[in-house]
Amino acid sequence: MKDSSAESAAWRNRVGSSTASVTGPARRTVAAIRDWSRADRRRAIPALTALALVFVQITYPLSAGVARDRITVAVVVLSAATAVLHAATTRGLRWATGFFVVVSGLGLTAEIVGTATGFPFGSYAYAVDRLGPAFADVPLAVPLAWTGGLYPIWIVAGMLVSGAHSSGVAINRSTGRGFTDARSNARLLSGSKVGRVGLFALGAVGWDLFLDPQMVADGQWTWSVTDAGLPGIPEIPYTNYLGWALVAVVMGVLLTLLDQVLPPARDPSVAVPVAVFGWTWVGSALAHAAFLGLPASAIWGFLGLGVLGIPLCLRAWAGRHAL
Repeated sequence: MKDSSAESAAWRNRVGSSTASVTGPARRTVAAIRDWSRADRRRAIPALTALALVFVQITYPLSAGVARDRITVAVVVLSAATAVLHAATTRGLRWATGFFVVVSGLGLTAEIVGTATGFPFGSYAYAVDRLGPAFADVPLAVPLAWTGGLYPIWIVAGMLVSGAHSSGVAINRSTGRGFTDARSNARLLSGSKVGRVGLFALGAVGWDLFLDPQMVADGQWTWSVTDAGLPGIPEIPYTNYLGWALVAVVMGVLLTLLDQVLPPARDPSVAVPVAVFGWTWVGSALAHAAFLGLPASAIWGFLGLGVLGIPLCLRAWAGRHAL
């Protein structure tokens, strides 16, 4: 009996230790998120749309036909809403409007010119009546997708050139400042402008290494040249990626000018766009490899966005150990 009681007590102690090892970090994470949201209640607005975005994206591989088209539009709307709401609550309405006009406006212009002339992406055409209303044969969901997809990349590119370290990439429980503090944000705005534009262009191409194969496989648009692309995804020509890089550079220059003429962020938190970036990078790679039957684009996209994602992770890890 004594041996049995001792074994039972030891088992309870082991279970208790294991439970504590799990619940301890979980409680700290919950407390950090609570402190982060209390620092500025407006942070919850883009956070909620980001959560809705993740939920809707999870349903994409489970859908087909008209339902998948509707989910695609919902994903675009939620991603754009998350971007604009975060920009408005951290940088102000004027900056958010400027970002939208630059990215969606230039994106729509490039798409209209591209479908009409083949420049700068190559010759392609959108499917008819699948993504809602269109203007000049370009679905209006497309320019919204430019804003939703490129906003997190612009933020992460700024973080990387700012020289911010761990304290700028972790949630600070005492201040609730999320992924960056005021000094890191100042460095973000004053960091290498050329470097940020360059990283932004590379990140835009990296994102399209996920986007184009997925949408082409779903029949949302088709290319005239289908045998001049990267290994594993030859149906998307090299010219497409060159076009993305060119358009992204122009966008980056205009966004840099926007940063110079408007005030800096009133709330330095970039937790939401960084989380969306990480989800897009890792989640898309997993979805392409495991659920969509697109292993080549899973690799290319992971490597492409990894140009930003890997340094961001390394910086976060180094900073975590420096605290």
